[in-house]
Amino acid sequence: MTGLKIHQDKCVGCGLCVKTCAADALAIQNKKAVVNEACILCGMCLDSCPFKAISIEKQAAPKEDLSAYHGIWIYAEQQQGKILQVAYELLGKGQELAKQKGCKLTALLFGNDVANEAQSLIVYGADEVLLCEHPLLDTQIDENYIDLFDQLIQERKPEILLFGATGFGRSIAPRIAARRQTGLTADCTILDIDSENGLLNQTRPAFGGNLMATIICPNHRPQMATVRPGIMQVQPCDEAHTGEIIRVDYADPDASKTASVELLEQVIAAHVNTIADADIIISAGKGIGSQKNMELVKRLAELMGGVVGVSRPLVDIGWSEYQNQVGQTGSTVSPKLLITFGISGAIQHLAGISGAKTIIAVNTDPEAPIFSVAHYKVVADCVEILKHMIANLEARPENGLLIEESKDKLS
Repeated sequence: MTGLKIHQDKCVGCGLCVKTCAADALAIQNKKAVVNEACILCGMCLDSCPFKAISIEKQAAPKEDLSAYHGIWIYAEQQQGKILQVAYELLGKGQELAKQKGCKLTALLFGNDVANEAQSLIVYGADEVLLCEHPLLDTQIDENYIDLFDQLIQERKPEILLFGATGFGRSIAPRIAARRQTGLTADCTILDIDSENGLLNQTRPAFGGNLMATIICPNHRPQMATVRPGIMQVQPCDEAHTGEIIRVDYADPDASKTASVELLEQVIAAHVNTIADADIIISAGKGIGSQKNMELVKRLAELMGGVVGVSRPLVDIGWSEYQNQVGQTGSTVSPKLLITFGISGAIQHLAGISGAKTIIAVNTDPEAPIFSVAHYKVVADCVEILKHMIANLEARPENGLLIEESKDKLS
């Protein structure tokens, strides 16, 4: 039986476990510890007991034939009939994973009257598209989609299932994982296939972004992960690529599950340009020395037709707004040009700029981690370089055309 067990023959009633329990689930009765229904199985009391009188008994999960699972699936989320950009990003990464695994890449397209979007998934890399159209899928009500995913996973048994970490993706992915009793890794920045065991290595920042954790799911299927938009690269469209569009039925949808939910109106927020949309980013870290030097960063960004980005420490000390923060804990960016000044390159920051086409890094420390990902490295005082670049650009007689010229050269 699953639960916390007190071994009465070992318990001496010292009360250390009671003091440790944050859920008030333990008490001393008749000089012995007892547990109540408030226990959340956190395990803190196990570590506190010097007499090893407490254990957690877990019910063994039923064994399943994992060899029956094959293929990589990506969920092609759509809104009002239009596939989101993150779906094409997942297809790009899915192609790499499918090549490593030697398997098919399948895109899932669900909705109502969305068949005209299926072909675009094929030319962007899908070997097949599972298309399901049903009136209940016209709106993003979780229960309807979860039932459909559960049905298809049981029928077709994918080995890997990937979602974009959108609001809807983050809502349904954990519920699908719980339904199938499998694991889910959220907000992955790196996905790769282990060459030895064939498992999906799911890497994401952990402990506040201070280290990168690689997580595997060896005993359950499908292996599931969500990926933040902007992390993966969209591969070029290949009009010659062929694939199959397979219509699937939504078998016996249970309308009673959503009978109590009435959707009055669905309003899709207008797109607002953010730092993640910028082609040119001029980014600063603590190495710029003082807050007044942020004006130099802003001026250079203005001259080059770019936007200002900052590392997390500058937001923490109030030198810039959170909306300008670049990195895993801020915005994940993939500009055509990124110039960094005084950024050392913490793990979470490097994860957030991995999609940049060209990175120019300026830092006084020749061993700064940012140089490991930079295409061009400048070991110098970043403030002096900022002033020098601004002076040169302002001195150009064609300064007024510089913005368009910069964008043309990067396109």
